[in-house]
Amino acid sequence: MLDTLRFITTPELIEVQLRPAGLLPRLLAWGIDMVIRGGFFLAAAVTLSILGGFGTGIMLLLYFFLEWFYPVLFEVLMQGATPGKRALGLAVVSDDGTPVGWGKSMTRNLLRTADFLPMLYGFGIVSVLIHKEFRRIGDIVAGTLVIHRDAHSPLPALAEATPLASPTPLDRETQRALVAFAERARSLTPARREELAGLVPHLARAETGPQGAARLLALANYLIGRRI
Repeated sequence: MLDTLRFITTPELIEVQLRPAGLLPRLLAWGIDMVIRGGFFLAAAVTLSILGGFGTGIMLLLYFFLEWFYPVLFEVLMQGATPGKRALGLAVVSDDGTPVGWGKSMTRNLLRTADFLPMLYGFGIVSVLIHKEFRRIGDIVAGTLVIHRDAHSPLPALAEATPLASPTPLDRETQRALVAFAERARSLTPARREELAGLVPHLARAETGPQGAARLLALANYLIGRRI
C-alpha cells in the first residue's frame, strides 16, 4: 500500500501536506525503540541486581516507566519523535498538523493494549493496513497521525504585484486558487499566464485597474496580506 497525502489549510491559506507513514517504517522505528529500551533496561538490571529484592522492585518500576512513558515523553518533548521514529524520519502529530500534547500522546500509547490484541499487535497492524491514513486504534481514538518528517525546503516565492482588494467576497477555494497561481507564475510563460487568467474572466477583467494575469497577481498579493 502506498503512502498518501493529507492536505491541511491554515487560516492564513497556507496549504500544508502531511504524508502518513505506512506499516513498514513504523515497524522499523518500533524495533529501534525496542532495542534502545531493552539495552537500557538490561544495563540497569545488571547494576541493580546487587541490591537484591530492593533492586528487583526498582527494576519493575523502571520497566513500567520504559513501557508506558518512554514514548510519551519523547513525543511531547522531542517534537513528536522517539529515537526510533527520528531515525526513520517519522513524527507523531495531531490530525490537524499541530504538535501532539500530553493528553493525546497518553491516549494513543495507553491504547497500545487494544492494538496488541489478540497477540503481537494484531488489531493494530490490521488497522494500519486498512485505514486510508495508516492509523492504528490508538491514533484513531487520540486523533493523532504518524507522518514522514520531510526535509524543510524553501517555499515558492509569490510573484509580487501591487496589492488589489477584490470588490466582491471570494470563497476559500477561489482564494487558494489565486495564491497557487501567484506561486507558480514565475515558472509560466506570459502566454500561459494569460491563458489561465482567461479561465476566470470574472476575476481577470474589470473596468479599471490591471487586467488579465496581472490582476490575478494583484488579488493574490492582497490575500496574503501585502499592502501598498
